[in-house]
Amino acid sequence: MNRFVLSLDQGTTSSRAVLFDQNCRAVRAAKLEFTQIFPRSGWVEHDPHEIWETQFRAAKKTVGRYAHELTAVGVTNQRETTIVWNRRTGRPVYNAIVWQCRRTAPIVQELISRGLSAYIKRQTGLIPDAYFSGPKIAWILRNVPKARARAKKGDLAFGTVDTYLLWKLTGGRVHATDYSNASRTMLFDIHRRGWDRRMLDVLEIPECMLPEVKSSNELFGFTEKSLFGREVPICGVLGDQQAALFGQAGFNKGSVKNTYGTGCFMLSNVGEHPALARSGLLSTIAWVIDKKPTYAVEGSVFIGGAIVQWLRDKLSIINESSDTESVALRTPNNGGVYFVPALTGLGAPYWDMYARGMIIGITRDTTREHLIRAALEAICMQSADVIEAMTESSGVRVKSLAVDGVASVNNFLMQFQSDVLGIRVERPTILETTALGAAFLAGLSSGVWTDMKEISLVRRISRVFNPRMTKATRLELRLEWKRAVSRARGWAKPKIASSSHIETPAFGPKLNSRR
Repeated sequence: MNRFVLSLDQGTTSSRAVLFDQNCRAVRAAKLEFTQIFPRSGWVEHDPHEIWETQFRAAKKTVGRYAHELTAVGVTNQRETTIVWNRRTGRPVYNAIVWQCRRTAPIVQELISRGLSAYIKRQTGLIPDAYFSGPKIAWILRNVPKARARAKKGDLAFGTVDTYLLWKLTGGRVHATDYSNASRTMLFDIHRRGWDRRMLDVLEIPECMLPEVKSSNELFGFTEKSLFGREVPICGVLGDQQAALFGQAGFNKGSVKNTYGTGCFMLSNVGEHPALARSGLLSTIAWVIDKKPTYAVEGSVFIGGAIVQWLRDKLSIINESSDTESVALRTPNNGGVYFVPALTGLGAPYWDMYARGMIIGITRDTTREHLIRAALEAICMQSADVIEAMTESSGVRVKSLAVDGVASVNNFLMQFQSDVLGIRVERPTILETTALGAAFLAGLSSGVWTDMKEISLVRRISRVFNPRMTKATRLELRLEWKRAVSRARGWAKPKIASSSHIETPAFGPKLNSRR
């Protein structure tokens, strides 16, 4: 009998499901977009019900007639996004606060003012920023009526999206996460691999809210029989960026990948011991397999492919995201225009919660084409900032970059990335490496695949991009980019710092309130 692994890939803008056979071929796939909610400037939310509904519908559509041959389920997810729900009813007390959301900047500033930056960096591997889950939980407990009292009584559960999906898939029987997701909360000690009591106390978060933490390839539970017609083991859970590194077969120390999705996320495998990341980078748990950890250094760019979505949906200057490639290829240069897409602040290596988006260098000669090309160039420039930080932190120059994600199909983008980095860029045949990584984990745990060596043989390179740009041109473009970034930084600080709470928190009937 054939054996199939279902990968649930819950992302920032869409829920996907991919069915892989035992030869690692994607047999079927489905994708459903869901609503992006922007209650205020800098705030980003999702409806947890819609996350589950779209993910389940995508799964059902994908599995189809293969349900009786389904061997295992793997889950990968947008990280840091925070959901708090009632254990008894399963109802969220507030919308999911998305990783991009900046509302918790004042809470993070409190931590910084209390001198906790060094402690947070040392114990959690992270930098104090609104990006992470801990401050988002604190915000919910401060602003949703009765939430703190209910949390202390043990009535409320917290989870990143993987945890929420596990809860729903198992009918509320499992409240768990894996180490990769736990390491993104700013509440987790990555050295002893347990919840950090000091951070919980500082943010006033009851530990009873938190999920059990398991190895990434453990048996997390079984799906309810009603979902797929029978119970199916869920035995692979991994945060999306770690899953992409796993899907790229980045098992060896020194492997580097960059995923071009809503944001851009570069991870470098640093082995079985955490590295003290410098130059604005993060230390994180890549995965834990059979209780054995692998760590990574990460550079996170908040707005990557999302800038193309913004051009399409907000400015309406393109009809489809794919249009940008042909436009950029026929436009010789950016016309002196630089686009800093700090729509939700800047991540690595700047970590500026108060930066905001900026387009600079506009003249009467500026065209729509210049804006589109500048937006694509910005994606690559941000990733180049991260590569520079990795080189500065480790002293080792990155010689090649494995790429994946939906935006990596854009040939202009990949060639320009190679040009501004001055290194080889490798695009694999299977671009769905996030879904593939979760499938690999579930398949390894359930016996579909034997070991990592077998998985490594699956990876194939589809196209290689080598740099064509002169060094002088590269240096000039990089210098101008950094000048533009310097002008976007700190823009929103007075506005955000003036309001650390909302007057009437949206919950209950207002859960889906939109701008």
